[in-house]
Amino acid sequence: MTINHQLLALTSFVVLLGLGSKLADGSSIGVCYYNQDENLPPAHVIVSMYMSNHIGRMRLYEPDAGMFNALRGSGIQVSVNIDDGYIEQIANSEDAANEWVQTNIRPYWPDVHFRYIIVGNEVIPSNYAQFVLPAIQNLHKALGYGGLWNKIKVTTTVSPSVMAVSFPPSAGQFSQSAAEYMEPIAQYLGSIGAPLLANVYPYINFMQNPEQRSLPYALFTANNYVFTDYGLGYRNSFDATIDALYSSLEKAGAPNVRIVVSETGWPSSGNNNAASIYTAQVYNSNLIRHVLSSQGTPKRPGQPIETYIFSLFNERRNFGGTTSESHFGLFDPADMRPVYPIDFQGSGY
Repeated sequence: MTINHQLLALTSFVVLLGLGSKLADGSSIGVCYYNQDENLPPAHVIVSMYMSNHIGRMRLYEPDAGMFNALRGSGIQVSVNIDDGYIEQIANSEDAANEWVQTNIRPYWPDVHFRYIIVGNEVIPSNYAQFVLPAIQNLHKALGYGGLWNKIKVTTTVSPSVMAVSFPPSAGQFSQSAAEYMEPIAQYLGSIGAPLLANVYPYINFMQNPEQRSLPYALFTANNYVFTDYGLGYRNSFDATIDALYSSLEKAGAPNVRIVVSETGWPSSGNNNAASIYTAQVYNSNLIRHVLSSQGTPKRPGQPIETYIFSLFNERRNFGGTTSESHFGLFDPADMRPVYPIDFQGSGY
């Protein structure tokens, strides 16, 4: 173990008790860890990084026994995707769902605090879409056999592209191709008390509409309302996208389903002026302060916005082939140092 790794382990021990108290009231930021890349630090080092930086929640993109073992007793809440290739199998077989839970959840619970099982990452609409709801139902039932259905929620992750209309937020509505799947999924999530996860990237919105979406609006730095919608004032793209999704859920007959932001972030490098260390630091620092304030969105004031930043390290992520896509990382995996100063407790930049 290197000196850096030893220091991380020592620091994580010191912050363990404080981390648990923060999670109790939801005032904690999550960070995505794309555990499918090679040449990454050992799992225990990753866990120490989360703890020493007061990162209380982790999203994984596939089950990882080594990571689960390292997470035992850490207090970190974990959300994990099932691999897209298993969605159809789990949808068609309760036995397959039971086996998945028995293999990936039961051996670690309650030492590992699982929060969400995620069926698909932006697979609606796609060839997998028809299998998402039955897979969610079978996994929920499998959790019930172990008495975990009220402790671990099963859900899916969508992109804002499932909406045909997203502006103004009150007009938010699922597209015809997505609504076929989203309406029954949303209603079922409401019946089991599970949230809908959504990947929300103001950076993408800005790059797609730079003439209509100002950079301050994307970075949480607009001093005044950019627009109002039925008396609700909006200063940032993040809130507007979330509220458009809430409007879509209402129209789908699921007004009580909560939105969890399962990915958001800003690239620190790329082939455009908007992607820089400065803008990434501004966005993520302002995001953290906004989330930790628990002020909610204009449509859902006072409702905390559970949020996961993408990502711990620079990862492969397809945002249309730009060089920005692999520069969303917060830390350098070579030495564990931050790409830029970032405080996950919201103390500024």
